[in-house]
Amino acid sequence: MYVQTEILFPPKSLHQLREAAGPEWQKLVEHVSTLDEAHPESLALTLTIIRLDGCLECETDSFRAMRGCVLCAQQTLKRFRKNEKELLKLYKEALKDVQAYLKTPSAQTIASAAD
Repeated sequence: MYVQTEILFPPKSLHQLREAAGPEWQKLVEHVSTLDEAHPESLALTLTIIRLDGCLECETDSFRAMRGCVLCAQQTLKRFRKNEKELLKLYKEALKDVQAYLKTPSAQTIASAAD
């Protein structure tokens, strides 16, 4: 009865968003789906979806959470009012944010602790 709902959009589900936008989006999703979840490009695409979907405000007992993260993201992408170019711009901004964060001392501390 209940769908599996994450707290934030899970990177493992990115491949399910391939058909949600145009050909450039599809290429991006195909490429990122081949990468490790911890790769900056995967993190950036996940961050893009989290920002678009409003995952930080999602309550686990809300209607959209009960539908599941993938359906929520697919619907958000299909309802995106701007063109695909703007969607890809959001991804590039998220990639810059991820790359900037990975250069911070706190990110490097976390990475060294994981090794």
